[in-house]
Amino acid sequence: MESKSYDNDDYDSRPVQSSARPAGYDDRDVFGHEEGNDIKYKTLSWQLVAVLMIAEIVSNGMLSLPSSLAVVGIVPGIILIVFLGVFATYTSWLLVKFKLRHPEVHTMGDAGKILFGSIGREVLAFGTVVFAIFATGGQLLAGQIALSALSDGKLCLMLYTGIFAIPTLLLSLPRTLDGLSWLSVVSVASILIAGIVGMVAAGIEPTPDRQVDIVVTTSFFSAFISITNPVFAYAGHFIYSWFFVMVSEMRRPQDAMKAALTLQTFATTYYAVFAAVTYVYLGSAVLSPSFSSLPPKWQKAAYGIALPNFLLAGSLYAHTASKLVFVRIFRKSRHLHSHTVLGWATWIFLIFLMNASAFVLAVGVPIFNYLIGIAASLFAAWFTYGIAGFFWLHDEYHDNDGVRAWRRSWAQTTLCVATIAVGAFICVAGMYVTVRAIVDAYASGAVSSPFSC
Repeated sequence: MESKSYDNDDYDSRPVQSSARPAGYDDRDVFGHEEGNDIKYKTLSWQLVAVLMIAEIVSNGMLSLPSSLAVVGIVPGIILIVFLGVFATYTSWLLVKFKLRHPEVHTMGDAGKILFGSIGREVLAFGTVVFAIFATGGQLLAGQIALSALSDGKLCLMLYTGIFAIPTLLLSLPRTLDGLSWLSVVSVASILIAGIVGMVAAGIEPTPDRQVDIVVTTSFFSAFISITNPVFAYAGHFIYSWFFVMVSEMRRPQDAMKAALTLQTFATTYYAVFAAVTYVYLGSAVLSPSFSSLPPKWQKAAYGIALPNFLLAGSLYAHTASKLVFVRIFRKSRHLHSHTVLGWATWIFLIFLMNASAFVLAVGVPIFNYLIGIAASLFAAWFTYGIAGFFWLHDEYHDNDGVRAWRRSWAQTTLCVATIAVGAFICVAGMYVTVRAIVDAYASGAVSSPFSC
């Protein structure tokens, strides 16, 4: 059946036979027609988008994966990592289809408005900004751990965080992602080499009398705490506003799936190999982050090489949070595309605000690591997995003949409903285990005071 179109919607998602974007795309895209503009956003190739996504997602999160295998066993852990990689590839396909169908979507808030109306826009936009700030704070803590290891802990931990926050802020200042894209090449190289150094170190100096389990029987609480590590290791760019932002800045958005496939192939393979090798040589006592289980000289080498990745990943999160607000304020105004005093003043203020908020949360809230878990459960569980199912169901319903279209494509409908159910389960279970972990931490006296060393 021929697809129906929305009112005043003459968009054709079929790519034209040239290097241009799909026909009608620029008429509805947030950045519009950029000819003659001072600041041009739509400059990224799919290769650079792939590198940007790898730089952002393959970061400190992977260092928790070996400890997950220690909790559930190597076989269930590797199966889970591979499954989540395949699942994330499927949800990325749903995302790309939705973005090409709705070029005006620049953030998760824009998608929320299409799916759920004005309330959906505000809730999802708020959630995206909050999670991006928390993720920036998480990278600051990764930098804190790395700097402490490199200097043998000679300074107060809060000072390490502050030292790391300064270059993170400076790197997030460019207005376009193209300004960060070439730095991401260094970032990807650093985390790749750091991971290899970590695996080689574990192999050269393995843990004596280590225990490696094929399968481990454990409680739901312990198992799910460990499962959240690989779940949210894939959360980076599939916090969909982040991917929406990147696709919006592509020269050819119709090539976005190539970038997603490149990311998932790299991330899934690298995650599985790194987690398995590290766990096999360090055993069930492996720490999170796993580099901290290495002998001191290797620990310093791995953390030192990984520092550029931690820096750029934090900068990308802060950049994204700032851009979501910036575009919301100046959408369809000259300040978005021109070098105006108001535009640059607002941008610099937002960059400072996002980075400062992340720093204050990271050093001033004793349970910040747990709050990251709550934010991830509330927002990343949906943004990474669950809400993708709504994208396809919405467009199939409105572009065709409603419920009958769902019935005809029953297999795809079932997959989308299952995707929504998975997101809901991760959200609820993640909230449960995180809140319980907070209670246990307070009960055991493991919670420190605010702004402490």
